[in-house]
Amino acid sequence: MWSEQTSSKPSPGVNDVEKDGEPQVVVEQAPVELPEEKDPLLLRFCQSFWHRLATWGVELRGIVPIGVDERTDKRVVNVFLLWFTVSCNVLPIITGMVGTLSLGLSLRDASLVIIFFNLLCTIPPAYLSILGPKTGLRQMIQARYTFGIYLVNILVLLNLATVSGFTIIDCVIGGQTLSALNSSDVSVNVGIVIVAVLALFISFFGYKVLHRYERYGWVPVFISIVIATGCGGKHLSKQVVPAPPSASAIVTFGGLIAGYLIPWAALSSDFCTYISPDISSKRIFAYVYLGLFVPTVPLMILGAAVGGAVPNVPDWAQAHETGSVGAIFASMLSPAGGFGKFITVLLAFSTLGNIAATIYSITLNFQILLPVLVRVPRALFAFVFIAIIIPISIRAASSFFASLENFIGVIAYWSAAFFSIVTVEHLVFRKGRYESYDPTIWNVGSALPSGVSALAAGVLSFALVIPCMSQTWYVGPIAKKTGDIGFEIALVLSALLYLPLRAAEIKWRKRL
Repeated sequence: MWSEQTSSKPSPGVNDVEKDGEPQVVVEQAPVELPEEKDPLLLRFCQSFWHRLATWGVELRGIVPIGVDERTDKRVVNVFLLWFTVSCNVLPIITGMVGTLSLGLSLRDASLVIIFFNLLCTIPPAYLSILGPKTGLRQMIQARYTFGIYLVNILVLLNLATVSGFTIIDCVIGGQTLSALNSSDVSVNVGIVIVAVLALFISFFGYKVLHRYERYGWVPVFISIVIATGCGGKHLSKQVVPAPPSASAIVTFGGLIAGYLIPWAALSSDFCTYISPDISSKRIFAYVYLGLFVPTVPLMILGAAVGGAVPNVPDWAQAHETGSVGAIFASMLSPAGGFGKFITVLLAFSTLGNIAATIYSITLNFQILLPVLVRVPRALFAFVFIAIIIPISIRAASSFFASLENFIGVIAYWSAAFFSIVTVEHLVFRKGRYESYDPTIWNVGSALPSGVSALAAGVLSFALVIPCMSQTWYVGPIAKKTGDIGFEIALVLSALLYLPLRAAEIKWRKRL
């Protein structure tokens, strides 16, 4: 039987690859609990295997809280570089294309929407990142202090679905872009497998290797995007003449941007838990905010420019009709010949940083969802996840733009409600006191909140969110007049509902 770890202190011998310096070559006492007297050979083999992984720098640690004495990383600039690399890829470009190509906005209107909603929607992941260094808790473990140890699993499932969706989109982008070079040599399916396996390799080793990659991974991607813009820039002025912008199109595009940014709040502090708590919260917030905002805004605007020009550039329009977003990039770079093909390959791999970061976070979510697996090394879940994601990505590639718009539009609703509720819990009921997150009760259900008030606030808010939704498969009665304002309603209404419900719960339980 697996046994759940109940101590708030790190397991003796967990390989700490997240601290400065070389990793300590020590491993968990027994990742797999097998009675020694029954099968000592298998036990020794497992211990030897995990020990070998530790010597290679693989992070074995899971969701156990990180003690103050282990939160020693002061290189906070790495947080900025991680988020910069995560955001510096072709996905923001494609998201920007939706505004002009699918929703019919002009480049000017789409750009204004991009700037405004990025200014607003980058706040949630930046703010929740602060709690990582201060508490030493992973993001969804922190959520237990609001949603309880059992009901938080609903949020974990939603988070798993969200980051899985982003991973699928990134894999499809990479696979289609590789295939666009020569579909006879590399099919879309093969391209998806290549991208997924490379990202798996980066994430498998854990936090330290991930941060090292993200520190430099943005450089070739940035150069490649600049070159692609230079090659296709002469066509960007050939914008279609748009119809007057409708309020519905504007708020719907804003909802897509919210769906791109706000879901990061459900995993943002996972990448900051080893940062020293002495680091100013303002610095953490600023680095995360700028790491997301600085690359995302210009890339989305570039995407809006490309999308607005596609109908008027025959080669781009033909590439778009194939349903392959990679074909558009290949067409933009075709004037550069063989060098353009090389740059296209780099663009295909631009999503590796994004995929690797989400895989890292999702492996932690597996352990939260099934606490009996807390002693299973995090790295194993990466293999399970990729084995599931690859076939789904292959299926989603057949209707990419429809899949992208449907997915990103929906995930903003729950993530906005999640951020709103946990923020109210932290600022109002815990009065912003980080010490109120007692790490010794992280897996003690009776000592944590029940989560009923948090879940009720989120669920009840959807009574108004649903009529305000505007998706290709459903348009609510309110959304028919206003456009998609679902995430705004979720953000505000869930907070208003949580205040009285949580106050009543505290009065009844006589404690947080």
